[in-house]
Amino acid sequence: MFMKTVAFLTLGCKVNTYESEAMLKLFHQAGYEAVDFKDKADVYVINTCTVTNTGDSKSRQMIRKAIRQNEKAIVCVVGCYSQVASEEVVSIEGVGVVLGTQFRNQIVDFVNEYKTTQKPVIKVADVMKLSRFEDLDIDEFTRNTRAFLKIQDGCNNFCTYCIIPYARGQIRSRTPESVLKQAQSLVDHGFVEIVLTGIHTAGYGQDFENYSFYDLLVDLTTKIKGLKRLRISSIEMSQITQEIIDLIAMSPIIVDHLHIPIQSGCDATLKRMNRHYTTAEFSDKLRDLKEKLPSLSVTTDVIVGFPGETEEEFQQTYQWIEKMHFNQLHVFPYSIRKGTPAARMKDQIDGHVKHDRVKSLMDLSQRLQSEFASYQIGKTLEVLIEERHGDRMVGHASNYLKVHVDLPDSSIGHIYRVKILSQNGTELIGCVESEKNK
Repeated sequence: MFMKTVAFLTLGCKVNTYESEAMLKLFHQAGYEAVDFKDKADVYVINTCTVTNTGDSKSRQMIRKAIRQNEKAIVCVVGCYSQVASEEVVSIEGVGVVLGTQFRNQIVDFVNEYKTTQKPVIKVADVMKLSRFEDLDIDEFTRNTRAFLKIQDGCNNFCTYCIIPYARGQIRSRTPESVLKQAQSLVDHGFVEIVLTGIHTAGYGQDFENYSFYDLLVDLTTKIKGLKRLRISSIEMSQITQEIIDLIAMSPIIVDHLHIPIQSGCDATLKRMNRHYTTAEFSDKLRDLKEKLPSLSVTTDVIVGFPGETEEEFQQTYQWIEKMHFNQLHVFPYSIRKGTPAARMKDQIDGHVKHDRVKSLMDLSQRLQSEFASYQIGKTLEVLIEERHGDRMVGHASNYLKVHVDLPDSSIGHIYRVKILSQNGTELIGCVESEKNK
């Protein structure tokens, strides 16, 4: 029997990865077999990114690559780039289906429509008018030991450097019933850790009257049978309430790691970015957080080379981050994004300057992460085993540090209590004390 084939290429963030997995599930249910994107396929799906102009360019490059690989294939372009630049996508000869950041749960129907009519199918909604979350489920297609669970879409912040609110619309939350059903399905498929993700993850519930992100955390930690570990992909400092702090402190399921974006350690830069806090407000909350959760690991995002960032402002950022002692930095050079206020700002920073500033902060990140790793020696950490690396198995501790330990391959997907004996740079080496909940 002839098997139809589909190939996916996903650009951008973890949310895009989740959505690709969900669309792949729909194709599988329709009788398609997944093949590698470099192989010949009947259908190609390019899930695009538009965070930077480079993302746009890479999206167009991958679209044309799919068309060259099989001129008879149906090429589907979905995601943020096709949402904000659908006319550019439609103008590429050979594209059969164009979706934005909606209607992905109907992608197989649109492929069938194109097969019948041989006319391009274009479905791009006005995301600013959307009020409902589009449910997309995954389960057996998640190939990692941890499962991502998308709980919301959109963002209301409108930072001056960011195009995403225009590509995704404003905040729309998945219903609690749908989140809990998907979470239980993931655990039933063997995943012991769930990572909550979204465009503005902890903005979940802002569009509900009587249900908050905190309420969701409580329900997930008390109602999902078999869930061992819950991680929040990212959370703004303003969204960390006292009740959330108390819940993390008392819950054996929510991990002791939070990713809290700062973007800059200079108040003048933060103001130009339209970030709604000062460094003093952030640092006060961070100190309070670490005081109440002593074992907490805090990582962050930083953008360098934002328009107008002087050397003095960059040094303020460097020194403030060093003082706050984040445990790891994700550092990004500012990239001009057409259509955003920052793209029109004066005093754009030279690329060589941005490169040097990125390197400086990455060196700092390496040092901070290594110091944090050294604090773990002698402690016992809970580690989710994920893969083999040479003679040892490797997994992430609840604080998100990587740990190497002697275990068999059958340990993958299990959580062990591991005593940390030494470190190798930013990674740890330990020995097993016991398996959790065995």
